[in-house]
Amino acid sequence: MLLRSTFSRIPKFHFLNHFCSIANVNTILLDSEAAISPSKLKPFSSENKAAEKVNVISYMINCCGLSPEIAISTSEKVHFDSPERPDAVLNFLAENGFSKSQIAEIVRKRPSILLSDPEKTLLPKIEFFLQWTGVAKADVLRTIARDPTFLTRSVENQLIPIYNYLKDIIGAEKVATLVRRGSWIFNRTFAKRVIPNVDFLRALGIPNSFIALVLFNFPEAIGQKHDQFREIVAEVKEMGFDPLKSTFVLALHARSGEGNKVLWAHCYETYTKWGWSKDDIYMAFKKHPHCMLLSEKKISGVLSFLATKMGCESRMIARHPHLLFYSLEKRIIPRCSVVHLLSLKGLVRKDKSLNTILCPAEKKFLDMFVTKYAEEAPQLYDIYKGKAVVSEV
Repeated sequence: MLLRSTFSRIPKFHFLNHFCSIANVNTILLDSEAAISPSKLKPFSSENKAAEKVNVISYMINCCGLSPEIAISTSEKVHFDSPERPDAVLNFLAENGFSKSQIAEIVRKRPSILLSDPEKTLLPKIEFFLQWTGVAKADVLRTIARDPTFLTRSVENQLIPIYNYLKDIIGAEKVATLVRRGSWIFNRTFAKRVIPNVDFLRALGIPNSFIALVLFNFPEAIGQKHDQFREIVAEVKEMGFDPLKSTFVLALHARSGEGNKVLWAHCYETYTKWGWSKDDIYMAFKKHPHCMLLSEKKISGVLSFLATKMGCESRMIARHPHLLFYSLEKRIIPRCSVVHLLSLKGLVRKDKSLNTILCPAEKKFLDMFVTKYAEEAPQLYDIYKGKAVVSEV
């Protein structure tokens, strides 16, 4: 293999002569009270644990590029008497394209990597990502730097089986995207959580396309402990969601995880402040489950504009929650401003539905409300582009 043959030709520790010059041991202060000085740097074979720790700290700083503070904390997680193996690992990473900052990140996040066998342990993982996933090398390196636990996975027992399983459901291209994201879906809990949860959804008759939607877009939902997952599925079914519709898996995601539950509570409170009843909130949730994952700023911004500028009753939006997802600045304000001017001129009815105004694609909207009335209101396009406001016309 190309990587293997390349690595075998690398002069031993050729890279370390340069990389270890990041800092000078004589000048690095660990803190305001202590410094690493040559007199403190005893041989790595020393039996003195304090001296060994100092040596590891200095190695982390000089050869791995860590700051003194991080080097001290990292030194608690890895111990070595000789630099031979860490040198080989750093040399391997550098010669295979990792930058200094990426190497420092890998060591900071997973210091035990320094004790790995480069050819037996590290090389097979890199070869897997390059040869199986089709992800560009630069992306592979970034992914591994963000999550070096990839380098600790078994190729035969974990990476390949997980890759094949995912490919059968979401396709090779989307698996490659998950790799670029550094998705935790490749971690050790996959067989214990993801596979049983997928099997459970299949037993409910949920279409494969919806399962793929969850795996690709909301892996944190499908990666929950199986008992918790079953409880949330039961809750969503109790709310009346149909497993044969995509809203079922969207609701599943909205009710999964502590973070989403906190968002849910905040959204519920915000909608209540705008006069929505419990029935209004659950009606909106059933129509568009992710309306319970919006920020207070987003919800209040849209409802405030539609209520104060367009005269819409806030609760009416509960019947059309998809409107909350449109950009206030890029879509809602420009379009509503155009229609408002047209209504002032008597060219369109004042009670045009928001769906008619906000839902069409841009070209259709322009044809319906701007181009059509260009002679009667030549300022329309400037208003649409934000170069003029209705009050100026």
